[in-house]
Amino acid sequence: MGDLGARLHANRLAAVAQLRAAQDAAETSFPTAALELKNEDLGVLGMAENLTHALGDHRGRDMAAGRSLIGPHRSDLLALYASKNVLAKECSTGEQKALLVSLILANARALKDDFGAPPLLLLDEIAAHLDANRRAALYDEICALGAQAWMTGTGAELFADLGTRALHLEVTDAVGQSGVVVRAN
Repeated sequence: MGDLGARLHANRLAAVAQLRAAQDAAETSFPTAALELKNEDLGVLGMAENLTHALGDHRGRDMAAGRSLIGPHRSDLLALYASKNVLAKECSTGEQKALLVSLILANARALKDDFGAPPLLLLDEIAAHLDANRRAALYDEICALGAQAWMTGTGAELFADLGTRALHLEVTDAVGQSGVVVRAN
């Protein structure tokens, strides 16, 4: 467990570093999130031998608790709205959504760099809580990535800025029968 836990922690640190690099390299309309992996046990997570010993030392306490109280599973990803120096959890709903979109786009750019092709994006209610300028910026960035994206929303007007760059599907319900209306703009 010590070896696997240390590898898991190292992979998480690498993923956070990739997200940071992808954000730093992008020219985007979305805010940058300063990311940090927090864990009270960081001192032992970096080396398998240290984690193995710590797990052994805490076995009695863990048995009494009915779970492991030390290890990489206790890590949290903290995000800070960098330009405002405000923790994401303290931001408005719109700011949180903008930070989340920023991270989704950074992850997509990092995946494209790693695999040589953009990922498929499944974005449920992505336009909610974004103003018109941010929606337009999101659509421009998805198209610039060359990604195939499936986006859902409650109104066609939310996707109007996509114009002819998208195929619009509308799920309908008539007399208990579901159907799909396809609109190419």
